[in-house]
This record gives sequence, structure tokens and C-alpha cells, in this order.
Amino acid sequence: MTKHILSFLILTLLCQKGWSQDPQFSQFYANPLYLNPALAGGALAPRATVNYRNQWPSLSANFVTTSFGADVFLPNYNSGLGVLVTMDSQGLGNLKSTDIALQYSYQIQLNDVTSLRLGIQGGFASRTLDYFGLTFGDQYNNGGLQPGGSQDPYAQGGPNVNYADFGSGLMVYSDWYWAGISAHHLNRPNQAFSSVETARLPMKTSFQAGLRIPFAGYTYLGNEIDKEKTISPAIMYKKQGKYDQFDAGLYVTLEPLVLGAWYRGIPFKQYEKGINNHESLVFLAGFRQDKFSIGYSYDVTISTLGASSGGAHEISLSYVFEPLTPKQKRSKSSKKQLSCPKF
Repeated sequence: MTKHILSFLILTLLCQKGWSQDPQFSQFYANPLYLNPALAGGALAPRATVNYRNQWPSLSANFVTTSFGADVFLPNYNSGLGVLVTMDSQGLGNLKSTDIALQYSYQIQLNDVTSLRLGIQGGFASRTLDYFGLTFGDQYNNGGLQPGGSQDPYAQGGPNVNYADFGSGLMVYSDWYWAGISAHHLNRPNQAFSSVETARLPMKTSFQAGLRIPFAGYTYLGNEIDKEKTISPAIMYKKQGKYDQFDAGLYVTLEPLVLGAWYRGIPFKQYEKGINNHESLVFLAGFRQDKFSIGYSYDVTISTLGASSGGAHEISLSYVFEPLTPKQKRSKSSKKQLSCPKF
């Protein structure tokens, strides 16, 4: 019973933390719709993505997040449409959330080499707190835990909350660089399970930028993707509530292989005295063949939580279908595929 009580206390703490921070993905460029709604339609063709993350698998209080994305580019309208479904399970699986978002982006050709994409997002989210797996007082007698369920009202199911959620973003890019900003939870929805309390989700803002540097002859990502040999240093800074985080690293692409290494944290900043802001080192290996991509990354925990947490495992899958418009009929403004790395 002590184990269940401790697990419940940990879950309660996770619920409070869950109200203040979104799930994160180490392979954020492999989950473009989650990163920035301006990236909807960025492949200039129908695209499907799946991302799975298991954080701290060695702990009972771990986080498992799965997302499914699909988007398409409409060349006649210079527009992209996307749909993103994100499911998150925290603790022992008792705190669950499901988010469904629709996205729209518009692409503007600024000049011969630079494009601008603007995106908006609207969605619906559901949070559920389930007490399944916990034991209650009426399940015990002098002989210990008895078979059968509990009649305690809390054992019959937990509370849930539903709310609307909105976001936006923009991205400027060319063949060799990209820079973008995004903002989620613009309406700061109330996630509280009780009508007598308020737990508003803080707005999350992020900045993404990077370079794409060829080292074996110049490579146009749109029409020479099978020959790509590039190094792509990239950064991302995100802030939500009082917490912020900085990711810095690089990708090395040698078609069909992609390798990457990242550092996550802000080493000179402490949220509390004596607690450092080192989060993790991330290592990535990926494979791209034709229109299919698969990536695996592992987070080495370097925070005070330590390696005993099990780090984090992450898998990404992506498939890009044939464009809606044949190559010979595409307009000049729709030829530039986003130069962001595929992982």
C-alpha cells in the first residue's frame, strides 16, 4: 500500500508540473507540426509523421508521449493544411491528455532566394485524471488486501476537463538558412479539474534557427535531395511560464544516413539555489530512403535526476507522398522545400 501512496503523491506533483509545461521532443524537426504551425505543408507534398517518446523509463513516474501528424501543400493557393494529434501519459498512466489541432499556413515568396511562411492553429484538448490502480481503505481488513474492487467514489473514475487551444507561428527560410518563432496556448486555457480552482496553461514561445552548409558541392534540397551531404548547426530556445530551455547541436547528413548530437539546458542559469539547469545530451541516428525517414535518439540525463532515470528514448517516422501537382506544372513560389533538417 505504501508503494501506491508514494506513487499517488508523485502523480499529484506531476499533475501540478503538467499544468505548467508541455511535453517536449528531442527530434523536434522530425515533428514539424508540433514545433511550429507555419511548417504545415512544408514538404510541398502530402506527408505523414509519427513520433514516440518515452522519458525516464526506469522510474514509475515517467512520461510517454505519442503524436500523429498529416499535412499537405496546396500549390494553387500557396497554402498548407495540417492536422496533429498528441497523446500524453504521465506518472503511472493516471494523468492522460489528448490534443487535436488543425493548422493552416500561407507561403509568400519574398525574393528569388527567400520565402516566408505564416501559420495559425486551433484545437481541442482533453485532460483526464484516473485513479485506476490505486487501492482504497474499503479493500482492506485484518487479513490485508482483499480481492475485488473498491466502492469508494474516487475508484469509479477521476475528473476530466476539456478546452479550446490556439497557436500561431512564422518561418523565414532559404536554401541555406531558416529562422522561425512560434507561440502556443495564446488563450491560456484553464486546465483545472475543479470549478473552484484556476490552473491556466502558460503560453509557450519558442525560437528556432539554423544553417545548412554543404561540404561536397552545393546541394539544392528541393531537386538534389538524394545527393545531400551537409552539416546543419541549429538552435532552439523555448520558454513557458517561469521555465526556459535552450537546445544547441548539429546534424550531419550523408545520404542516406543522418547523425546528430545536442545539448539541452542553460548552464549559467539556476531556477533554485544549488540546482543546475543541465538537462541532457541527445544523440541521434537516422536513415532516409527515397520518401521514407526513420530516426532514433537517446537522451542522456545529466541533471540531478541522474542516469538512473533511464534517460529518454525517441523514435520518429515520416513518409512524403507524391506532390499533388506534377513537377512541370509547379509555380516558382512553390518549388522551395523548407531547408530544415529531416530530424
